[in-house]
Amino acid sequence: MDIKLQRVAPGDIEARSMELITAELGERAAAFTEEQLPILKRVIHTSADFDYADNLVFSPDAVSAGLEAIRRGCAIVTDTQMARSGINKKVLEKFGGEAVCFMSDPDVAREAKERGVTRATVSMERAAALEKPVILAIGNAPTALVRACELMAEGRFSPALVIGVPVGFVNVVESKELLLTMSVPHIAARGRKGGSNVAAAICNALLYTVSHNERE
Repeated sequence: MDIKLQRVAPGDIEARSMELITAELGERAAAFTEEQLPILKRVIHTSADFDYADNLVFSPDAVSAGLEAIRRGCAIVTDTQMARSGINKKVLEKFGGEAVCFMSDPDVAREAKERGVTRATVSMERAAALEKPVILAIGNAPTALVRACELMAEGRFSPALVIGVPVGFVNVVESKELLLTMSVPHIAARGRKGGSNVAAAICNALLYTVSHNERE
């Protein structure tokens, strides 16, 4: 078998990947704004899935709202420790922000058990109590996204941006469609696809954009 490998220096692998993504996107990239395109590319980079060119949805103010929240030292609240670990906290902390996940907190687990709800539900209530701008990055639990939407509808939560990309089957599609009815700035992946890696990738794309703009 004659397999021809590309010879790419370690430091150039990501740049080469982005070049390949840009080429394969082709005319489909025209559906996204200049601000949105880096986010789409980073999602494709982390997933190798070009379906996101068809199912990644941005509200008109989503990117600008996310960038402003980061500049203001927001908390990025995730629904998994995996998503939190994937966020570039060094860049986030430069702006006074922090990445937070309440899912492993003993008091969250205790309250969820007492109430007969998921830890993700209680975690969103904890997020709503934070006294700083909040970006929600939900990549796993549709119950987190549903509860966040309920709190917003009740006027008890006003996140700066909601990243709604839970993956799976039960109430996954429905939770994203619910988010799309909300007036909050949002980025969602319609359908069943998503995941903690996708949520983290979107956060990082926003962080890298802010960092790049600060250097200019």
